Amino acid sequence: MTRLTVSILGAAIACVVLAACQKQETPPPADAQATAESAAAEPAEPAAPPVDLEQLAQRLVASAAVKEGDAVIIVGRTHDAELLEDIALQVRRAGAFPMIEYTSDRLAKRMFFDVPAQFDTQAPALDLALSKVFDVVISLSNGTSENLFEGADPQRVAARGKAGEAIGQAFMKENVRQVEIGNGLYPTPWRAQRLGMSETELARTFWEGVNVDHAALQTRGQAVKGALAAGNELHVSHPNGTDYRMRIQGRPVLVSDGVISPEDIRSGGPALQVFLPAGEVYTTPVAGTGEGRIVATRDYFRGQAIDDLAVTVAGGKITALTGTGPGFAALKAEFDAVSDARKNEVSFFDMGINPNVKLPSGSQVGNWVPAGTVTLGLGNNLWAGGDNALAYGMNFFLPGSTVTLDGKVIVDKGQLAL
Repeated sequence: MTRLTVSILGAAIACVVLAACQKQETPPPADAQATAESAAAEPAEPAAPPVDLEQLAQRLVASAAVKEGDAVIIVGRTHDAELLEDIALQVRRAGAFPMIEYTSDRLAKRMFFDVPAQFDTQAPALDLALSKVFDVVISLSNGTSENLFEGADPQRVAARGKAGEAIGQAFMKENVRQVEIGNGLYPTPWRAQRLGMSETELARTFWEGVNVDHAALQTRGQAVKGALAAGNELHVSHPNGTDYRMRIQGRPVLVSDGVISPEDIRSGGPALQVFLPAGEVYTTPVAGTGEGRIVATRDYFRGQAIDDLAVTVAGGKITALTGTGPGFAALKAEFDAVSDARKNEVSFFDMGINPNVKLPSGSQVGNWVPAGTVTLGLGNNLWAGGDNALAYGMNFFLPGSTVTLDGKVIVDKGQLAL
């Protein structure tokens, strides 16, 4: 599940997001020609969200700093049509111009398996052109299948990733504001089971996380950002064998607090991204400084479990990748198919600060945003303020970790201490 800069019309990049080891567990947006007819085969729709969708739409438009004259694309699957249409209404009420792209799991799958391999290396001309058209992307990561791309050829996945790398860079360069709703917590039956929650509990957790007090979150985020920005060495440890050190002195520190502020707009680039539920502070390492071992106790690849997914790291780059369980072989095959050495870079540190998102105490899977959770990752880190634009990544969620900053405990066994 990798976190990649939002691709609004994923004809080129679609099969990269699905290939990576878990940032966004949901399949990516389909091609620009998705229609309501193509979405007719969607799985049974989830239960209605326990929120006021009109109010949520207003909040999302405000989060994206939509202003008069903006061109805004709103992307999502048809089972959330009401929310997508409410967002479009609020965009227009702000004097901006909305366009909805309805997508489907069916089309996303067919756009990989039913398109000839000869087109895998095509430059993503439409996506690149649209980076100059749209000012804002609001994307609802509401796919309902975790193994949609089971059996995808790793070489084809890698080829599409290479072809699509320029998309993220283009949207960053053009300072397109991007809001993604989902962040690995969108309520689905399989995700609830994975996290050890009922569907009702997950839905409540998700929407409470989305509706967190963003002003309070901003205050907390700035405090954590200040601490990291003033520090030098991070040490992450965990009873599962994780023991990792990296330097961050002088590196940019970013906050996803749910709002694109005027300051964010002045900063541009990765500061113009919001992941909802919000509540993360993240940074990138000083090149070549990472040392040690990182272990994810439990992860999944296209619905198949992986136990003790681990990397050994020297000089900030991995020297070994190991794991067990039914999902590891397929994950390793796709990792091996990526020929670019940037895949080996341990490229970011992410810390959750959202007090409303709480997972069961025994959960080994983890997520980005619960207060005190820690995530380390390989590959793409454009979103975190880095310069690794590779359209591939691998994340290691480490719930229950202890983190020290220059010897001071800032996370104590999964509890935020700042």
